[in-house]
Amino acid sequence: MSDPVRPTVLLTGVGKRFDIVSAFSRHARTIAADPSLLAPARYAADLAVVPPRIDDPDYIPYLERLVAEHDVCAVVPLTDLDIHILAAAGDRLPAFVASVETCESMYDKYRTHLELEKRGLPSPPTVLPPARPESYPVMVKPVHGSGARSIHPCADEREMEFFIGYVKEPVMVQRLMGGPEFSVDVLCDLDGVCLNAIPRTMLESRGGESIKGQVIHDEELIDLARRVAEAFAFRGPGTIQMFRDPEIGLGITDVNPRFGGAFPAPMYAALPGRTYPELIVRMAQGERIAPHVGEFRHGHHFTRYYEQLELDADRRPTGRPML
Repeated sequence: MSDPVRPTVLLTGVGKRFDIVSAFSRHARTIAADPSLLAPARYAADLAVVPPRIDDPDYIPYLERLVAEHDVCAVVPLTDLDIHILAAAGDRLPAFVASVETCESMYDKYRTHLELEKRGLPSPPTVLPPARPESYPVMVKPVHGSGARSIHPCADEREMEFFIGYVKEPVMVQRLMGGPEFSVDVLCDLDGVCLNAIPRTMLESRGGESIKGQVIHDEELIDLARRVAEAFAFRGPGTIQMFRDPEIGLGITDVNPRFGGAFPAPMYAALPGRTYPELIVRMAQGERIAPHVGEFRHGHHFTRYYEQLELDADRRPTGRPML
């Protein structure tokens, strides 16, 4: 049943995003949906459920039943896998996702490149095999990749040809960008207006997630991320990754209409009352939030580490510390 005081938020594909579920739990009753009974983030929620697989015809009806039973005011996906499915559900779910077209184009990295170019937004030179790049070095990376899976830098044509054949899925070839790498965490309202854009450096990453970095105030990064978010009419969170190449300047290498891997960075940076989970909950209850792009704390670093839970034979947290 719904809580008469606290609103309820449904988070899908929670996986190991304990940090995001915990943050939402400060402002709402949380329901964590994940097919794995050992998904760590389910233990940060008020209620954990095991939904059908996303390719099951009952996936959306199951979520609809949860929304009705618990008076859910917002559905927020934490993975790429079901974003387009939630978008296709339309008004059946109160989902904080962009349009189906945007979600599908962002999942296809080559299509993302084309959509960026069409909108006059900087994207590194990119081709699909058998087309050849104009220069080297390049990256061979999956068209439908995520988590930095199967991305291979190539110094020349010989290396490129090897990795095109080595990666067992469709790939694209993109200029290997030099210079520093950045991610900008954005939040848009339900009309696609950017509320804030918080840049961070990517000093070290593993599996596509930034584990060390610094929140910075860089007007060029902030403005470009805002333009991207509004060009694609994001609804809710998004993350834009880019490099500042010494030869060609800024180039966008990835766009994701969801929370980024280094979620704690914008949480620490947000001013009081302006964390992204809190703003999503307030918007879900009908409040209009004024844009405050560029207003955040900056200069601090973050460094991330793993934690763990011990579960008993019935998969309940024991609360027992490691000795």
